[in-house]
Amino acid sequence: MKLVVAQWRMELTNLVRNYEQLLLILVIPVGVLVFFGNVDVLPESMNLSRLVSSVLTLSLMSTAMVSTGISTGFERSYHVLKRLGVSPLGRTRLIWAKAGSVTVVELMQVLVLVIIATILGWSATDASWWRVASALVLGTAAFAGIGLSLAGRLRAEANLAAQNGLYLVLLSIGGVIVPVSELPARLGNVAQYLPSGALAEVMYASLGGESDSSLGAWIVLAVWAVVAPFVAGRLFRFDG
Repeated sequence: MKLVVAQWRMELTNLVRNYEQLLLILVIPVGVLVFFGNVDVLPESMNLSRLVSSVLTLSLMSTAMVSTGISTGFERSYHVLKRLGVSPLGRTRLIWAKAGSVTVVELMQVLVLVIIATILGWSATDASWWRVASALVLGTAAFAGIGLSLAGRLRAEANLAAQNGLYLVLLSIGGVIVPVSELPARLGNVAQYLPSGALAEVMYASLGGESDSSLGAWIVLAVWAVVAPFVAGRLFRFDG
């Protein structure tokens, strides 16, 4: 247990010292929330509750997929993972330490974003927090699986480009900022089966919004939460 806690602290320390990672996981989501919460440029259906759910989805993608995937990819490229895997820490404890650091970061993100949203006028009275927590768990599993699938096979530079490219694609046409129902028909049909679109719909319904596709979105998100980590487990290599 002491080894896990020590590694967990190291993971968080490295994150705090990495300003690019902090920009990705905190500054960008907060900036999106504040900007679109004060500027009326989104579709009429994009109310404050919808915006909050989208930004929570964005923050989870940033942490579980991009931040974790990029850092793990460079650790693998520099053979850090290989050395830790054969150390007394071991692979299992290393995974638990990384999972713990991701959990702490996500809780911090949710707290900060909810406080800012409340200041902007959003009310959490209709939110179902146990459903929000369930969505966060499933979403974390799905996006971490995707991020680690890329990090475990690609070289560090290619992984960096792939993570950022996928992030931008999901952000723009994956049902995150623009709801699935507001996308063109063909894009909407694709986005509803993506983890980003599913998580945004699930989060919106969990925060008290009315979503006709909530049940289907839960199913899609649950499938991604099972399949993506399984694929990551099969593809991941500790050295490369």
